Amino acid sequence: MAVYVVTYSYTPDTERRSAVRPAHREWLGTLPNLLVSGPTDADGAVLVLEAASAAEADATFDQDPFVTDGGIVAERRTVGWTVVGGSLKDAFPAS
Repeated sequence: MAVYVVTYSYTPDTERRSAVRPAHREWLGTLPNLLVSGPTDADGAVLVLEAASAAEADATFDQDPFVTDGGIVAERRTVGWTVVGGSLKDAFPAS
């Protein structure tokens, strides 16, 4: 398994985002391979997970209620990430 960073940029519809957020967070809680996630201060989010491939990571996030129920995600980007340093380095799988 590799580590992937997924970034979301949201549409400006904050009311819709607030309405769907509980389902989104509940869904995130079901992902055993999600390492960390959270909103950014720029109307988006960063999500880090383990997956066999970028395609698998994308398929996972295709199921996010922010994608399926609300059209809240305007743009999504998935990139592989090799963690080599920092105080949390040992919390991530070896790449």
